[in-house]
Parts: sequence; structure tokens; C-alpha cells
Amino acid sequence: MLPVLLNLGFIKIYTFGVFLVLGFFWAIFLLWKNIRLTAFKEEDVFDGLFLSMFGSLFFGRLVFVFLNFKDFGFDLLKFVLINGYPGISLYGSIFGGFLVLYLFTNSRKLNFNDLIDYLISPIFVVMVFGKIGAFFSGAEVGTKTNFLLKMKYFGFDGARHLVSLYEGLMFAIGVVIAYKILFEIRKERYYKGFLLKFFLWFLALTIFLFDKIKENHLYFLGQSLDFLISLIILLTISFHFVYYFRNGILSFIKNYGQTIFKTIRARAKKKIRSGKEK
Repeated sequence: MLPVLLNLGFIKIYTFGVFLVLGFFWAIFLLWKNIRLTAFKEEDVFDGLFLSMFGSLFFGRLVFVFLNFKDFGFDLLKFVLINGYPGISLYGSIFGGFLVLYLFTNSRKLNFNDLIDYLISPIFVVMVFGKIGAFFSGAEVGTKTNFLLKMKYFGFDGARHLVSLYEGLMFAIGVVIAYKILFEIRKERYYKGFLLKFFLWFLALTIFLFDKIKENHLYFLGQSLDFLISLIILLTISFHFVYYFRNGILSFIKNYGQTIFKTIRARAKKKIRSGKEK
């Protein structure tokens, strides 16, 4: 692992920070391409983006400090100095960013659901780079394992899961799917704002799958906060998707069931004929 990419003595360049910057620029580029497809003004979109980034950082930090209040107290410097007192809540950041963006769109009389679909694939891009950066810097450590894919982390005993790499690959899949869904929304095959629900569902699924193999957690009432929130989101949005796609699901079950029934019936008739011939 390489937490410090370059040490110049008077300044240190951290690996995780470099990947975050790369992710930010690639996300900005993708967002710019997406916005060119719309009637939104670029200045409105990027104003909302930067404000929501600030809101994301603030609320993510606020939730983390609240859940670790015994270590922070009312010390404002500890709240601000993230490098010295690291920690941020993932879901606090996400919901905080979306809240600020929602308030911003209302203030500019923009439609939140119209805009959010174009932001989801860039958000996935940032998360991909963030997770890969966490892997190379050793910022996220997995639990002990004998699995084929494993490695040793400095300061931790035994071989560990490559949990941040797993999540990064999942989010890379999310980028591709979200980008394709965006064009389906533009063709009016899905409703506006659908990608927000997909993003929350996919994020919850990823955390649900890999949270148990992470070494460090943010706890609430003795349980992993990310896991609890992911479970609630996953169940809620899954029920919504089942209801929304109910006609397609029922049609698939009906057609598939008829196919199976016809196959079984044809095989039964074939056995009866072969039995009579004998």
C-alpha cells in the first residue's frame, strides 16, 4: 500500500487525494457531456454541483462527529481538521449533498428530477476513483480471509479482503448501467428521477454485500450504520421496483410458465407414445 504518493519534504501528496482529484475531473467531464444534451444552463448546473459538494462534506462530517461525539465534543477545530481527526459518514454525505442540490434547484426554479438523472453517472465515476484510491492507499481494510484474492496491509495481521477494490468494480458496473438508463429515460421508457432511486438501490446493494468484510465501521446502537441504512434502502426501493415493473414481471412469469408447461406436456406425450410403441 502507498498512502503517500510523493513526499517532497515540505509537502506530501497523498495517493487517496490524487485519485479523488482524478475522479472529480473525469466526473466533471462526463457531467459536461450529459448537460450538453439538455436545455439546462451550464452555470446553473455547476453552481448546484459545487454547493452540493460542500453540503455533502458538511453533513457527512456532521453525522460522523455526532456518532463519535465523545471523541469530538464541541471542539470546532476537531470538526474542521479532517486530516488530523479523520472520518466522514458515507450516507451523511450522500443525503446531505442531495438535500442541498434539491434546495438549490428549488431556489433557481429548476426541476430536481429533470436534473438529477444527469448527475448519477458522474457520481458513480467519483465513487469508482475513490474506492480504487482507497485500495492503493490502504485507507480501507478488509477482514481476514483465505480467499484467492487477498493481500497484507501494513499494521494489520494476516491476509485481508480487497474490499475497496470489490466495491470499485461494482461502482464501475454502476457507471455503465446508469449511463444506459439515462438514454432510456430520454426516450421516456422510465420516469424522470428514476436514476436517483437506482443509484440509492445499487449503492445499498454494494454496501450490503461487502460491509461484513470491512474491518472498520461507523456504529449506531452497536450495529454498522451503513449496513442498517443499506438494508432499509434495499428493501424499500426493491419493493418499489417490483411494483413499478409488476406488469413486465407478471408477463415474464406467465410466458416462462407457459413455456415450461408446454415443454413438460410435450415430453409427457412423447413418453406415452414411446410406451405404447413398446
